Amino acid sequence: MEQETKGTGMTLVPLKVYLKDGYAKLLLGIAKGKHDYDKRESIKRREQNRDIARVMKAVNHR
Repeated sequence: MEQETKGTGMTLVPLKVYLKDGYAKLLLGIAKGKHDYDKRESIKRREQNRDIARVMKAVNHR
């Protein structure tokens, strides 16, 4: 795993956490990071969802 992530732009991502007999186990995945334009799009979508949720909450409180 170390060789696959070292210097290749890949990273280890925790997918699941298992708790068993007082120990924690992690299921790890290897993923490639996002480009800047992907990040901007994700941020834009997240902000739109927040705005929609805020409006819906205000409408439901009336």
